Amino acid sequence: MTGSGIVIATLMRRRGGSGLQSHVRTFDEYLRDSSRPVSIVSPFEARSPFVLPVFAGRVGIRPVSRPAAVWWHQYWHAHYLKAALRTQLAARPGAVIYAQCPISAGVALQVRRTQPVVMVAHFNISQADEWADEGEIPRDGRLFGAIRQFEERVLGSLDGIVYVSEFTKTGLENRIPALRDLPSAVIPNAVSRTAGAVDRAEPLADLITVGRLDSRKNHRYLLEILAAAAARGHRYTLSVVGDGVDRQALEARAAELGLAGQVSFLGYQPDARALMRRHQVYCHTSTTESFGIVLAEAMSEGLPVLAAAVGGVPEVVRPGVDGLFWPLDDAGAAARVLIGLMEDPARRATLAAAARARSAAEFSAAAAGERLLAFLEHTGIRPARSIV
Repeated sequence: MTGSGIVIATLMRRRGGSGLQSHVRTFDEYLRDSSRPVSIVSPFEARSPFVLPVFAGRVGIRPVSRPAAVWWHQYWHAHYLKAALRTQLAARPGAVIYAQCPISAGVALQVRRTQPVVMVAHFNISQADEWADEGEIPRDGRLFGAIRQFEERVLGSLDGIVYVSEFTKTGLENRIPALRDLPSAVIPNAVSRTAGAVDRAEPLADLITVGRLDSRKNHRYLLEILAAAAARGHRYTLSVVGDGVDRQALEARAAELGLAGQVSFLGYQPDARALMRRHQVYCHTSTTESFGIVLAEAMSEGLPVLAAAVGGVPEVVRPGVDGLFWPLDDAGAAARVLIGLMEDPARRATLAAAARARSAAEFSAAAAGERLLAFLEHTGIRPARSIV
């Protein structure tokens, strides 16, 4: 690869609590620490006073038509990313473009000159499925089909693809068989540098969970586990970090279950990892995960993880070594797993030490960043393919 380095193309701001944003920040930090040229390009770098007002239009459209609001979001983010990326690439003909989603990859394929385009797959099957799971578009609607068709065309035209787990790789290759012939690598999401030590003598609660408050993250079930444990005489406290459409319903459900004094809804927190260190166990009840970077972050802070063996989670957590699995269909059985761990401090300490060691060895920015950079550099020495 030439000295033009890496151009990271994304639809999202650099700052934020999503796994995608964490991935971008961590790789950016690694490249800068390695003295590699890198730039992050998003629609927000477009030199237009209309960017924010246009994006805000989605808020007014959504009450009328959720699919129209999704289309608006995708169209205008692509429009302004195209303007920003075209300017960046004109000055960096030897760069490798590292796209963070199918839309940013599609834009990169349109405006690139000779630069190869590599995309990382943060989603499981399709972003259309994610929009549908969130209730934003119907599965039998035109937009659902259009998003899937767009993804098939764009992903098949990439110069390389990075999967964050074997689970994601298998799912996408089964859906789009052409990807089996594409240069690829399975590289886990990396955990960024820790923000510094926090006194663990100042506990906030027993348990913590971090994530968007929506149906996929399944926080309602976590409340049921807590209630089942309380019914057995074990009242554990829980910090819920994150915000979303389900917050009011979850707060009401916690009250119904008699958990109001045990559960604290903390909303979005800019440094959730600092909060993790003030808890004993990380709890996760998501019904699907392509990888689950928050699990690796919790492990890096010395927390054993309780999660279900779904998606890419078994590639992160080793049951009985650095965490435990619990079922998603039996709150009573899950409560027994929780109680067994919470009432065994020695076992918690053993799992915590193994979790921290595994995160450092497998999920650190140095370990994952080195592999990712090597793949992108190798891709950069091959001629770029043409979009079909």
